[in-house]
Amino acid sequence: MTTVLLVIHLLIALSLVGVVLLQRSEGGGLGIGGGGGGGMSGFMTGRGTANLLTRTTAILAASFMASSLLLTILAGGGQERAGSIVDQLPSSLSTDPLIDQPVEPATDESEPSGPSVPLQ
Repeated sequence: MTTVLLVIHLLIALSLVGVVLLQRSEGGGLGIGGGGGGGMSGFMTGRGTANLLTRTTAILAASFMASSLLLTILAGGGQERAGSIVDQLPSSLSTDPLIDQPVEPATDESEPSGPSVPLQ
């Protein structure tokens, strides 16, 4: 199921890239129609092509988002819901949860108390 949905998701993504690349930056679509350029002047007007490509882009974008959500749900569906990391914190941060005694700050006695940069 996941593999089929992943293939469909990739096809939608490639189609979306193709449809976006077909659009002109001015919103004129393919530029076929009208008297501008292209040989199929009676096929579609520039405005009709722009509307078709805009609607196609919107449909493909919605399909891409829906398939992304479905893939996310399917990917995490077999796992148990983990609790929050805040729930795992001990009630008092000053005690060690394993021995239930106050924790002393660690001091390193082996470190010399001098300048940290060697003198030259």
